[in-house]
Amino acid sequence: MIYALIAIGSVFTAACAQMLLKQGARRGYSPWWRQYMNGWVISGYGIMFATMVVNIWCMHHGLQLKEISIIESMSYLFVPALSWAVFKEPISWRKGLAIGVIIIGVIVFFL
Repeated sequence: MIYALIAIGSVFTAACAQMLLKQGARRGYSPWWRQYMNGWVISGYGIMFATMVVNIWCMHHGLQLKEISIIESMSYLFVPALSWAVFKEPISWRKGLAIGVIIIGVIVFFL
């Protein structure tokens, strides 16, 4: 159970890293290569790498691949919520319905 909670925290952290990547993509850089080599992007990918290591660690300590896959689907919840909170991106009723279906699926899987 503790490893599932750690994996959920890892997924949330990866969603936060995606916010860093978006922030880096929103800015214009010159020369072109700075678009990919700036602090926002490097930080985002560094955090993504760290969350991958955490997920591997959780699987090493007993979390099954099928469980980690379901936990990873929670990123479809975290990313829209964070993009709404950070970037004021709208969540349509269709996205809201899809998020609800994902929540139900995760709950059913772990019952």
